[in-house]
Amino acid sequence: MKMQMNDYIKLVDEKLDEFMPIQYPDDIFKAMKYTVTLQGKRLRPVMCLETCRMFGGNFEDAIPTACAIEMLHAQTLIHDDLPCMDNDDYRRGKLTNHKVFGEANAVLAGDALLTFAPQLIVKNSKKLGAEKLINILEEYFHAAGAFGVIAGQVIDIESERATSKIPDPEKTLEYIHTHKTADLFKLALRSGAIIADATEKELEEITEFGQCMGVAFQIADDILDETSTFDEMGKTMGKDKDAGKLTYTSLYGLEKSKKDLNEKLDKCLDILHKNNLKSEVFEQILEKIRIK
Repeated sequence: MKMQMNDYIKLVDEKLDEFMPIQYPDDIFKAMKYTVTLQGKRLRPVMCLETCRMFGGNFEDAIPTACAIEMLHAQTLIHDDLPCMDNDDYRRGKLTNHKVFGEANAVLAGDALLTFAPQLIVKNSKKLGAEKLINILEEYFHAAGAFGVIAGQVIDIESERATSKIPDPEKTLEYIHTHKTADLFKLALRSGAIIADATEKELEEITEFGQCMGVAFQIADDILDETSTFDEMGKTMGKDKDAGKLTYTSLYGLEKSKKDLNEKLDKCLDILHKNNLKSEVFEQILEKIRIK
């Protein structure tokens, strides 16, 4: 069955709603579901499902894992928006979680999603077998923890208003982009590949693609933070610059950032083509990231 981008998004939205019934205690489940089900691009679950399909697997087997990765992504957004982090009032055009449910419940909702997501995988993916489940969970916990997105967030915070004092800002920025963004992309791609019984070589190829695509996505995000509007992005723009954050645009300037972004996207396409990885969905995603 051939799936288009919108088909995947619709499926993920339906499954996220199904996997997250409101139950007692209502407040925590409402807070969890609020951010998870905000209208979004669903890039990470789509990438998980499409990778599974691309490597010859049944993408339906990857649905619980794909939805769990979107829950993990939502957790990072909830905590990223907190007053002690980036202190944002809006996300995807709606009030952020702590603005709706309070800071305490927002912290707890993020914590709950961290554990709810892998439970969802285990409960709904038993047919994959123990070995695959262990491999997927290992990927999940690595990306979610101190070696993944948390590492990226820590260095991102440490780098605020300290750009001139960072010994190697280029290397530091690459570290932030890798762990804050690319790690979840690689989690989605590698998990889909594992479910489809991809070979070690195929795992290496899709990991290279995920690293390249994740960094490109973050470069684009840095550019849009300076050039876009609230109506276009659904969040307060210009905050990175105001906070003195180390970003691609602050380090290299706007024009070089655009040039490097498009070169990075071309490299992503080259990785797909040279490894005979055929996916209209991935090509569409890359084109959407491109900035003229």
